[in-house]
Formats: sequence, C-alpha cells, structure tokens
Amino acid sequence: MNREKSRQIFEKALTLIPGGVNSPARAFGGVGGAPVVIDRAEGPFLFDVDGNRYIDYVLSWGPMILGHADPRVVEALSLSIAKGTSFGAPTQAENDLSELVVKLVPSIEKVRLVNSGTEATMSAIRLARGYTGRDKIVKFIGCYHGHVDSLLVAAGSAAATLAVPNSPGVTPGTAADTILLEYNDVEAVRRTFAERGAEIAGVIVEPVAGNMGCVPGKPEFLQALRDETKKAGALLIFDEVMSGFRVAKGGAQEVYGIDPDLTTLGKVIGGGLPVGAYGGKAEFMNAVIPCGKVFQAGTLSGNPLATAAGIATLKALDEDSEFYAKIDRTTARLADGLSQAASAAGVKVSVQRCGGMATLFFLGDEDDAVVDWPSASRCDTQKFAKFFWKLLDGGVYLPCSQFEAMFTSVAHSDELIDRTVEIAADAFRSL
Repeated sequence: MNREKSRQIFEKALTLIPGGVNSPARAFGGVGGAPVVIDRAEGPFLFDVDGNRYIDYVLSWGPMILGHADPRVVEALSLSIAKGTSFGAPTQAENDLSELVVKLVPSIEKVRLVNSGTEATMSAIRLARGYTGRDKIVKFIGCYHGHVDSLLVAAGSAAATLAVPNSPGVTPGTAADTILLEYNDVEAVRRTFAERGAEIAGVIVEPVAGNMGCVPGKPEFLQALRDETKKAGALLIFDEVMSGFRVAKGGAQEVYGIDPDLTTLGKVIGGGLPVGAYGGKAEFMNAVIPCGKVFQAGTLSGNPLATAAGIATLKALDEDSEFYAKIDRTTARLADGLSQAASAAGVKVSVQRCGGMATLFFLGDEDDAVVDWPSASRCDTQKFAKFFWKLLDGGVYLPCSQFEAMFTSVAHSDELIDRTVEIAADAFRSL
C-alpha cells in the first residue's frame, strides 16, 4: 500500500507535537514505522489520507460499538450542535444520559459525568479516600487507569510492594500510598488485606483487563476483592472505562454477577466524544461536593455534544434485544478464525476474548494463556509487529501493540470477519 501522504503528515507532526501524536497509543512504538493518518471513517472501515481502506478493529480504542458515523449518532450530534456547544449550566441531556446509566448498570444509583476515563478514575479514588478517611489504594500490575499520578507505578515480581513511580514527574510521595499486587492472584489479595486492611481506602481493578491485552479476571479473584473490601470497610472500584457497555449491557459486573461500590466509565458512554463518568451507591456518591465535601469539578462536564452522542449510543444498544448476542458472535467468529489459522500455520497463540473485545497473544514458550502481566510480558512482540504490518498492508487495522485489545462492532459483518481471517492466515504462514 502507498502511504506517502501519511508519512509526510506525520513528519510534519513530529515538528509540532511531542512524538508526532497526542496520545502515545497512536505512535506505533510497539511495531515500528510511521502511523497511518486517518481522513475519515464509516461503519467498520477507516480511510487514510492516501485513500486506503482498512477493516477497523481499533474503533477509536473501543467507543465505536455501533460502527463509525452511525446515522443515529450523527443525527443526534447535528441537532445538538445547532443549539450550541457548551453552556456551563444544567441541561436535560445530562439527566437523560445519567438515567440511562443508572438503568443499565444496577450497581449505580447516582452518577457524575466528567470528561475522560482518567478524570473518572482519579475522582473515584479521591472519593474512596474521602469517604473512608484512609490513604492506601490497591491496584494491579498490568491494569491501566489513566495517567493519574498515584496510579502510574510499577513494581517487581513481589506479590505486594510499595510502589515505585515509572514516569518522570510522579513523585515517590505521590505513589507511596499505592499498593501493587499481581492481577488474578487471590492469595496476594487475602494476605494484603489480612496485614493492611485497616489502611486500605479502596481497590481499583479492571474486571476485564484491556491494557495488557484482553485478560479476563478470574471469578474467584474478583469475588475475593468483593469479600475482602466488604470485611475491611474499603470500597471496591471497578474500572469499566473499557469494558462498560462493551462486554455486556451492564458491563463486566453483569458478566461476573458482582456489584462494586463505585464504577468508572468512558469510551462507549460518549459514543466517540470525550466523556467519562463515575457512579455508585447514593451513600458514597453523596459524599461528593456539593452534597458532601469531596471536591470534583469540570467546566465541560456533561457537555451537550458528548451527552447527545452518548444518549444515542446507549439507546441503540438498549433497544436492540439481540445487540450483545450479535457482538459476542462476531467476536467469537474472529477469535476462533484467528486461532484456527494460527494453528494451521504452526504458530503458538492464544486468542482471549470477552464480549466485544479480544487480543491475539503470540505466546512465549512457557505459557498456554495470559492471566497476568508476567505472562503477558513473555509474549513475542517481534512476531506481533511482523503480523501487524502484514495485516495493515492487507487492509486490516489492528491495535499497534501486543498489549492492547481489539474491538468489534455491530457493523462488522461475517464476510468482513472471514476476510480478516483469510488475510491473517497468509500472515501466519509468512512468520
């Protein structure tokens, strides 16, 4: 494929924007080369500035569950923008979107709209600390919760440790109140709460991890989090920025049958516009200003355009009784096809999925599946990079990292899935 115009635009971007991108996930750092510059999108397709068409499995990193430029969302945005873009005052649309969230996610009684997933997680953590009067937060290695200072931390192989910042600009003091544990490690959770439960304000976890690739939480792991936080008087925060409204109508908490105390949302809730939310039981949410004393504010929170797109999206998935069955069938067809194509070519992979998200892992020699960050980190990233470029040249747009999730939409037809598998089969044979 010719991508000369993309290359020229990216070279110009390098002189204007750090690394040429406004989010590092777009930089192709995990696969090498220059990123594709997109001109437009429609349904399951992206079109780059050179006129190339791609079957899109990034979907703006998850939000476009209806496909790109869905007519219902476009119409809602057109009607909204004609009235003005921001008021800094209450609107009916804020009520309407909040009401949909409360209806679809049973653990949420009240919700506060914000502008991003990062704002949502930051605010939920502050609320957990403010409500409990405690300082410590437990997070899990390999789970990403936005660029919040206290959560940009890493640790060695120890099951639990005081966190060490892994980004310049994050001070040791900021990270000192974060306790790191391995994902899916039940014993580490129980041991940590036995030793330090009285210090812990809350636990934040992706119930289906998406930022070390798609790694579903084990049911016993998530149940242990629910049990231990209840016993200790700590709050359980499900970060469903990625999994919310994507793996099921009620999110991963519906899949697992576990009610967290707080939930953070993003991506699908905004229908492709910048939006986030955090919510939970009224008892906890009423601690937020102006009801309570935990501060959080945002000039553009509940923005009319974002709420319009979000309402149109959530109504579409709520009104179609077969919506999630379609998404699940599509993702299963993709995952099974990729697994079979890799096996036929003698390439060792694991395709892990939940609802409308999946990851193709090129496994290390000692693993049969990815269950945590250590097993994810042993994957063959060089093989993934070669596979990525083969598919891109064949017209398939995958996430540009082994450690990200693919996404499907209701716009992805069986024919497109089968075409994707055919292109992948050729790529596997070439590895």
